[in-house]
Amino acid sequence: MHHPGLRVKVREVHVAMKQRKYARSAAAQTIDDHLVIFETFMGRQYGCNPRAIYEYMLNDPAFDDYRFVWVLNDPEKKKKFPQLDRAETVALRSAGYYDAYARAKYVITNSNLDYGIMKREGQIFLQTWHGTPLKKLRCDIEATDGNAMNSLEEIRSKNNLDVVRYDYFIAPSDFAAEKFASAFRLTELGRENILIRTGYPRNDLMQHFDADYAAALKRSLGIPEDKKVILYAPTFRDNQHNGAGYVYELALDFDRLRRELGEEYVILLRVHYFVARQFDFDQAKGFVYDVSSLDDITPLYTIADLLITDYSSVFFDYANLRRPMIFYMYDKQAYANDIRGFYIDLEELPGPIVETEDDLISAIKGAQQDAPAFAEKYEAFHQKYNSLDDGNASRRVAEILFEMNTASAN
Repeated sequence: MHHPGLRVKVREVHVAMKQRKYARSAAAQTIDDHLVIFETFMGRQYGCNPRAIYEYMLNDPAFDDYRFVWVLNDPEKKKKFPQLDRAETVALRSAGYYDAYARAKYVITNSNLDYGIMKREGQIFLQTWHGTPLKKLRCDIEATDGNAMNSLEEIRSKNNLDVVRYDYFIAPSDFAAEKFASAFRLTELGRENILIRTGYPRNDLMQHFDADYAAALKRSLGIPEDKKVILYAPTFRDNQHNGAGYVYELALDFDRLRRELGEEYVILLRVHYFVARQFDFDQAKGFVYDVSSLDDITPLYTIADLLITDYSSVFFDYANLRRPMIFYMYDKQAYANDIRGFYIDLEELPGPIVETEDDLISAIKGAQQDAPAFAEKYEAFHQKYNSLDDGNASRRVAEILFEMNTASAN
């Protein structure tokens, strides 16, 4: 179905049918005032801001009588995380999933929710989102006719279905609040007041971890103690799609990087979950560690001596550590002009922008020595984008969500 207008109409009819079915089923359920449901990237992960809020609640006696549900599509995940012992788990779009959403007083997510779920009177929905935006989001995308999966008309239609359900929307800074208000059409929809400026709960860890924590994590990943760690976390490209899903072509020669850097560094590769299963790094074993399948990227920041990224929002979070960053933007002009476009002037970035592999290798070799040159820019960047990340964001969110919920936007 290639006609965008027709696709929009078909989706609207489909969603309306799902909503009617859900409403009939939900009407038979009683809302449980002490039930909280968490969902990260549509059940793909146990991580991000929902995880940080959940673990804060686990450690606060005020929530001892609360019950928790996690949406996890892989049932094995519960065995990997002892923190989930107090939670029931359900798979996305299972019968238990819809049942839990109908009963939960509180809903906490970091991405789109199933469009068939309708917020019932008395429920409180929190959207935490998953990053401060560098690249344009949702309804602000205008560099092309949308992306490989959706036209601009479809993006806006789906956005409206999603955001009308939220009572609160986390913003880690005034900058992010402004961009979210535009990208999610909150101002246009009369819902700008749902934004809460709290900082990101997931970044609390970076204010509280210690050397023992970092050392234990390196051991668990099998990283040699004598090697420095590069975290390479590129974003996916909206225009790289093969008809079945997003694809990604790595613009790095890892054999060359091993020859140039292998005595001093190892690389942790973290690609977007849309494309995480496309790579085979057996030949780079011992130098490249594929950490794409780990549920939560935040702990990886604590062991990374250097971050390399491009247009991913990870650098906003990593900046809390004041460690060197390099921006490998080998397709900068195409990305800016033809794919997404940017919200900020790239001159603000607190690290060098490189566009070739030669320059990237040179920047890595000089990263530690060059860091002081970016100190002033780094501090200005932190004050603008991360000043609320003080280690107490989870507490602030919990206080708003559970103690002040009578101020709900609805």
